[in-house]
Amino acid sequence: MTGNLNDRSRQILKAIIENYIATAEPVGSRTITRQQGVNLSPASVRNVMSELEELGLLSSPHTSAGRVPTDRAYRFYVNTLLKVGSVSDDHEEQLLERLPLQGGDASRILRETSRMLSSLSRYAGIVLAPRFTENVLRHLEFVKLGGKRLLAILVTEHGIVHNKLVEVQEEISSEELVRMSNYLNTLLQGLPMTEVRRRLIEQMQSDKITCDALLDRALRLSKQALAETEADLFIEGQATFFNQPEFSDTARMKEIFRAFEEKGQLLELLDRSLAADGIQIFIGSETNLAPGGMSVITSVYRSGARKLGVIGIIGPTRMGYASVIPIVDYTARLVSRLLHSGEQRLPAVM
Repeated sequence: MTGNLNDRSRQILKAIIENYIATAEPVGSRTITRQQGVNLSPASVRNVMSELEELGLLSSPHTSAGRVPTDRAYRFYVNTLLKVGSVSDDHEEQLLERLPLQGGDASRILRETSRMLSSLSRYAGIVLAPRFTENVLRHLEFVKLGGKRLLAILVTEHGIVHNKLVEVQEEISSEELVRMSNYLNTLLQGLPMTEVRRRLIEQMQSDKITCDALLDRALRLSKQALAETEADLFIEGQATFFNQPEFSDTARMKEIFRAFEEKGQLLELLDRSLAADGIQIFIGSETNLAPGGMSVITSVYRSGARKLGVIGIIGPTRMGYASVIPIVDYTARLVSRLLHSGEQRLPAVM
């Protein structure tokens, strides 16, 4: 039905949505008649608004005679009415200045990316790091923490660092840890994680290795260190929701922070984004996030043709889609080039 809206209905719906995005206040007919290019009486606008409400595109808050857009209206707006431009020169300059300064440390680049997304959009920025199982191992090292605890430090081909605590049955000297690390790096360096696990099992079954107790322990420790862990998710700007009138209720804010803290639903949404291509826009109930009233805009970042992870912005459904979409798109392409090339300074992304 929404595809059959005439030009007048589309014009009024667009004006209502953009007014609500700007003010967070229900929009009345007189507000619309004051818009440039709308040459209709308040009565005519009210009739159109009533029709849009019947179509499920507008709703009427009990406390106001004005209307607010529904999730369905935002979806129609994004798919049909919105004209998306390029990232602004100012935003492009800030990204080019801030992200390359992180050098070759990919973990810092991704964390800084989440901060920049939040800073530029004034919403929450999120970055899903490459999943451990999808990586290639560059380096593995064990560090003695004291007693029977070790820190396993794993570095992937793109410079992502994973730290994991490992408990051992008996103390191991620093010299033994160096020998273990050297052996494991010779054995596993440059292998995809799926191949790493196969190689470990193969070596553990070797009669030769069982004759060397230290190397046998090295293999068993590495198996613990390489056990799959939860994906790294960088989130910055959760407090921006305090600035949104629709989330001023304490109970809603608690639900938002719980969703960020527990991460399960958010990771599921980002996995859906990782399986797709291009910009993905999830509006309101499409996110399956609690509480409702939030939208998520994401894009995949890559190394060549291979997908690595997801970046995105979370805000209210009343977010500025026209400005947020170019930020996400440009940042994803910039991060892809940073991680693929490892260059300190990059030319502008075309």
